[in-house]
Amino acid sequence: MLNHHSTYPSTFKPAWWLNNCHLQTLYPALLRKSPPLTLLKRERLTTPDSDFIDIDWCSDGEGPLVILLHGLTGSSQSCYILGLQHRLLKEGVSSVVLNFRGCSGEPNRLARGYHSGETGDIDFLYRTLRLREPERPMAAIGFSLGGNVLLKWLGEQGDNISLDAAISVSAPLVLADCATKLDQGFSKLYRRNLIHDLVNYIEEKGHHLARVGQHQEARKIQQLGDLSAIKSFWQYDDQVVAKLHGFKDAKHYYRLSSSRQYLHKIVIPTLILHAIDDPFMTESILPRPDELSATLLVEVTSGGGHVGFISGNNPFKPHYWLEPRISEFLQGTLLT
Repeated sequence: MLNHHSTYPSTFKPAWWLNNCHLQTLYPALLRKSPPLTLLKRERLTTPDSDFIDIDWCSDGEGPLVILLHGLTGSSQSCYILGLQHRLLKEGVSSVVLNFRGCSGEPNRLARGYHSGETGDIDFLYRTLRLREPERPMAAIGFSLGGNVLLKWLGEQGDNISLDAAISVSAPLVLADCATKLDQGFSKLYRRNLIHDLVNYIEEKGHHLARVGQHQEARKIQQLGDLSAIKSFWQYDDQVVAKLHGFKDAKHYYRLSSSRQYLHKIVIPTLILHAIDDPFMTESILPRPDELSATLLVEVTSGGGHVGFISGNNPFKPHYWLEPRISEFLQGTLLT
């Protein structure tokens, strides 16, 4: 394995037929067919604040276990999650996906949901699983927002957790820079779609909470005011996330929730995968060598977009490079 405590260039080469960051980002999201998974089972856990999280298992009951965290507005049904679960199962590795609150197809019971710095639910899930199986080899993998949540949690916990490995893919390590980047150029397209989904979800959730008699929680959403003018993440995080989750404003939320400041505290073998051309962020978010702990590897690809990383010469047979790369890292850590 390469030296720890380092940032190094990757061997990944983008497919010639997906030769820019937007094609790399959009192709899997729009066109990837999810592999059939038969060993899926849903479990609902009641959280300490009397809400719930739904977790989705892909397991034959044996082997190591990997916890998976999806991105903003994603779920256990996201193609990058299902593709990785399929790959892991073939290698004898079980996986369980944490659907962040409200992402499992059913609104959660409280006005609050999830955000880039919300580590309480991953901590609760990890400790629940560890109580059941204290000795089982275990790793965690997060994508995009889920990658930021994972890295922040790893830094907060230090050696209070027993994991064999962790991997973060396309994480927005500095949230303010990423929110600003999404206000520029073609990236505004992603921003528009995400904001549309988020605002719709919050408004529907307010109606749902009122319908089921959770009037106090419904009022918290009503008190956010009119959301129709929200166009940017700065506005959304100021008006919605900060108010629902106890931050002063978007700036305060970004400062406390960005994971880059936690990297030096991570003690388990961790791989950070990042494409320089990721349209959700700028190169400025990458950590300096002096910000990394001795157990961190930062692998930087020149192309790949946001959670894309598609290679291969045949447009009819795309090669999803992330999955073998993740497997390779787990082979050297989780499965040794």
